[in-house]
Parts: sequence; C-alpha cells; structure tokens
Amino acid sequence: MNQVPTLPLNNGTRMPQLGFGVWQIPDAEAERSVASALEAGYRSIDTAAVYGNEAGTGRALAAAGVPREELFVTTKLWNGPSETWGRDNVLREFDASLAKLGLDRIDLYLIHWPRPMRDDFLTIWKTFEEIAASGRAKAVGVSNFRAADLERLTAESPLVPAVNQIELHPLFPQAELRALHAKLGIATEAWSPLGQGKELLTLPEVAAVAHKHGRSAAQVVLRWHVQHGIIAIPKSVTPSRIRENLDVFGFELDADDLAALDALGASGAGRRIGPDPAHFDV
Repeated sequence: MNQVPTLPLNNGTRMPQLGFGVWQIPDAEAERSVASALEAGYRSIDTAAVYGNEAGTGRALAAAGVPREELFVTTKLWNGPSETWGRDNVLREFDASLAKLGLDRIDLYLIHWPRPMRDDFLTIWKTFEEIAASGRAKAVGVSNFRAADLERLTAESPLVPAVNQIELHPLFPQAELRALHAKLGIATEAWSPLGQGKELLTLPEVAAVAHKHGRSAAQVVLRWHVQHGIIAIPKSVTPSRIRENLDVFGFELDADDLAALDALGASGAGRRIGPDPAHFDV
C-alpha cells in the first residue's frame, strides 16, 4: 500500500496530501469508485452536497472496514442562491451531509463558493466557527475563494480557514494566491489537479518528463503538486487509473523537471477550466 504523506493544517489536524475526488460521479458509481480508492490505499475522500453522492460515498466508507481514525473525509456546503444562508440553514445542511455520509463528524467542511455578489460568506463563516468549536468538524475551510475574499474573511474572523480548495494545475498555477495562502497559514488544495485531462496531459513538455521517469503524464503532474506542497484530489472511475494516480511517491522530479512544468504556467497563465469565482452564482 502507498504511504501518503500528511500535511499539518493550521489547527494541528493532519491531512493526506493526496486524496480521491468524486465530482461528477453518480451516487451508485461513487460507491464503487470510493471502494476501489480505499482498497488502493487512499484515505482522504473529497465529496460535496451538490455532487449528490454523499450517500454512496458513505456506503463505501462503512463497507470498507477502514478504521475511522485513518480516514479523512471532506464535504462542502452548497451555499446556492435559492437560500438565505443564516445559521439555521447552514446547520441543517451540515447535519444532512453527516447523515448521508453516515458519520458523526467531518474531517474538513468547506464553503463551496464565495459568491461575493451575495455578500453572505461572512455570515456563513460565523456558523462554521460554531461547527468547528463543537468538534463535529475537525477543521473548516473554504473553496474557490479569491485573495480579496480571504483578506476580508481573515480581517473579520479570528478563525483562519484551514484550507482553500481551488482550481490549480501547471497551466493555471495560481502563484499569487498560493503565496497569500502561505502568508495566512492556509493550506492549498487543488481541484482538477490534472486539468480535467484537457490539453495538459498531452503537452510535449509533460510527455518528456513522463518519459524520462518511466511514468504517466498524470503521475508527473501529480508529483509536481506534491513537490510544491499542494494537496491534490484527482478523480477517476477506472480502478487502474485510481491506483496509478496514487503511485507518485516512488520517484522525484529534479530541478529541470520542475522548471519545465513550472514554465507551462507562464504560457498558460489565466487558462481557467472551471467557473470564475468572481461571477459564479448558480
């Protein structure tokens, strides 16, 4: 079994640096995929209320027989535009996620989007402070928050988010935001760490590094994340790829490899694949 290193969060909780994401995986298929991931050696599983697969994820966790203390489970509040997000609504959604997952606590609970045009994430965060204090979430954080959102949040709250989960890959490296995370003590977590397989994994620069190490393109990109201290959550429904994505701790990129992959960020600056947090409100 692969031994995945853990990174310390700002409250002392340790989080595996490589996890398994279940975005866009239907509930029944999520149960099978999470079971495959746990069998392969993953211990960090990332889901969200809006994914509609917390129940399937929970069934896989229950059936796997992995001790709860070895698991690290992340889910996210879907702070959608159909609700006014006061304390009662946030707690209701948190309780619903716990019930679907079949757990009595979450390891990491995130606000899924900042939705700055709605001006309510500070209110939501106030309830996250309460959830963290209760111990029902070991750590709380945010997802898709921009620098301005983080600066506003940390100016208003004594509780600094443990994690900001953002789109991040070599074509969209988010260097300035990562620097702010380091300054504030926030761990950087990458969603779509492989760029959703679009373009990135077929680039000749990536292929050259992969050939040099006898590894796949996905493996060298995930290794790039690891060596930059980024937490990554690749997704797959194919058991062989699930295993392959975890097998990134038996080799190391050298300075030339890192430089070649880092250079993709200059040519690909601004190549966001997912929604822009400044405007996303669906």
